[in-house]
Amino acid sequence: QVRLQESGPGLVKPSQTLSLTCTVSGGSITTGVVYWSWIRQPPGKGLEWIGYISSWGSTYVSPTLKNRTSISRAPIANQFTLHLSSVTPEDTAVYYCARETRYGSSRPGNDWGQGTQVTVSS
Repeated sequence: QVRLQESGPGLVKPSQTLSLTCTVSGGSITTGVVYWSWIRQPPGKGLEWIGYISSWGSTYVSPTLKNRTSISRAPIANQFTLHLSSVTPEDTAVYYCARETRYGSSRPGNDWGQGTQVTVSS
């Protein structure tokens, strides 16, 4: 069974860059037809899909975040990373990484990390 675990800072100051890493165990991030996704949920709001890096290395980022977001991977470490620059308090959310066979189609549970709280505050 694939397991995902997010890691990164819990507190980031405005204008800084947030970097979160997802470590995957139980399966390689370079095999199959898989979308390794980042999703977030701001307080009191619904899930927002941020983007993905596929098992073959292509990336996609939501148009609303494209100007300040990148997603990369480290296959040897079986990790993928989210970089979100120029953060504001509106980026405060629980951030999840997930394994999806169709982007945007999954829900929290199996093949999702447990989530990590990120707060943007000075």
